[in-house]
Amino acid sequence: MNTLKNSYLHAACGIYINYFLYGMVNIILASHMSFLTESLHTNAAGVSLLVSAICFVRLATLYVSGLLSDRFGRKPFIIIAGILMAVFLVGIPLSPNLGTAVIFAVLAGVANACMDSGTYPALIEAFPKAAGSATVLVRGVISVGASLLPIIILFIMNQDWFYGYAFFLPAIIFLLNTILIYRAKFPSMKCEDEEKDDETITKEVPKKPVYHSQPRFRLEGICLILLGFTGPALLYVMQLWLPTYGQQMIGLTEADSLKLISYYNIGSLVSVFFLVIALSKWLKPVSVVLLYPILSLFAFILLLTVKSQMAMIAAVLLIGFTISGVLQLSLTVMSEFFSERKGQITGFMYTATSISYTTIPFVTGLLMEHFHVRSVFELAIAINLISIVLAIVVNYRYARVFFTKTLFFGKKAASQKEKQDLLYR
Repeated sequence: MNTLKNSYLHAACGIYINYFLYGMVNIILASHMSFLTESLHTNAAGVSLLVSAICFVRLATLYVSGLLSDRFGRKPFIIIAGILMAVFLVGIPLSPNLGTAVIFAVLAGVANACMDSGTYPALIEAFPKAAGSATVLVRGVISVGASLLPIIILFIMNQDWFYGYAFFLPAIIFLLNTILIYRAKFPSMKCEDEEKDDETITKEVPKKPVYHSQPRFRLEGICLILLGFTGPALLYVMQLWLPTYGQQMIGLTEADSLKLISYYNIGSLVSVFFLVIALSKWLKPVSVVLLYPILSLFAFILLLTVKSQMAMIAAVLLIGFTISGVLQLSLTVMSEFFSERKGQITGFMYTATSISYTTIPFVTGLLMEHFHVRSVFELAIAINLISIVLAIVVNYRYARVFFTKTLFFGKKAASQKEKQDLLYR
């Protein structure tokens, strides 16, 4: 593990810097709504079109970029993503009209797909014994980037500078970071059997897993892909409707209801640091995929049943803690089941995520229009229950396929040597 850390330190740093910047990109359009409507000669719906274009193109290209990542390697796609992101960030504030801005939004969608399809397989291949921690950290650096952008925007506004500087700064860092990534060493995708006659391949090559029972894509594979839908659905419900719930159900002021998002983000960040430690010492990623939804179910029930501000804050902290990282860990588990198709399964997983981000806003909007905000969170409980059922199937199959024990299934806990002998050759 130490060798891997030393060998791929530059690559990992570059990857995390990309996602730190992506945390800013993720909210940069919404944070500049008034500036963009004026400079692009449009309205809020026009700016929303840019966001929709990014999501749609990402959805349309994720699977293909995943397949190509498996074929041509991870580094080219991460480099392409950094360059396209920089072009997007420079192009948007300089666009003379909405039509031009949409073109740059399309590039951002492609960049997003390339980044995901290259990054997650690369991290899993670079740190096979700590894949869960490596992928969960992505969630943490995204949150940090998103938290920092408003401070940067406020500073620029106080200096009375051009709003585009908030776009140009991450664009420059993206380009500089792309140079770092270009010069970094990435892990090979080849297995030991393929490496013998190839002197250009590093000796630090991920080993082939040995299965006690053959993985079934139509069972645990589908369940994990569906977890790629349910996890982001719960995230979206919390981020969009939590302040409204606080105002309508608890009677909070607008200012106090917005603070709930801060509590949610605190829980999310604490979870990331907890998982980095816990996954290296006590827990398997597959166990967390089930444990977290069970805990979040209790938190959602608390949120809906106890009508007090303190109970709501406690529930929000726990929900933030237990939702964060589930998507990344589901991808890690899926990579264990289907280790030779990491790029492809990343495409599958994040395609489900994109579908979630496009359908849940529509469904929750209908619920708000015809019912009440409470119905939105009742939907969240239903989605949470589905997540638990899916995770139970995945945990059961994991115990059968790898002949090992999770927190919930398996006859006995395997020793470290038994795990090594069973899982790898």
